[in-house]
Amino acid sequence: MKTQVFSWSALSRIIAAIFAGYLFTYAFTAALAQLLPGEPRAAMTIATWPAFVVYPLVILWAFACARVRLVWSGLLVASAALLLIGFWPQLMRAW
Repeated sequence: MKTQVFSWSALSRIIAAIFAGYLFTYAFTAALAQLLPGEPRAAMTIATWPAFVVYPLVILWAFACARVRLVWSGLLVASAALLLIGFWPQLMRAW
C-alpha cells in the first residue's frame, strides 16, 4: 500500500504564491500608481488594471521556479523595493 508523501516544498510554494504574490501585486500597483502621471485617482485606477495579469503570472512563476528559496526571496525583495517606491511620498510626509 502506498502512503502519501507530504511535501513542504509544495505547501511553501502555495503560501508564497497566495500571500507573497498578493503582497507583490499590491506593491506593484502602488509603485505604478506613484509613477504614472496625472490625477492620483486616475493613476490608481489605471495602475490596478495590470494587477489582474500580474497576480496570475506571479502564481505561475512560484510553481515554475526551480527553488523555493528563490521564490520567497525574489517575491519579498521585489515587494520591498516596490513598496519603497510606492509609499516613499507618504514616508517623507510622515517625517
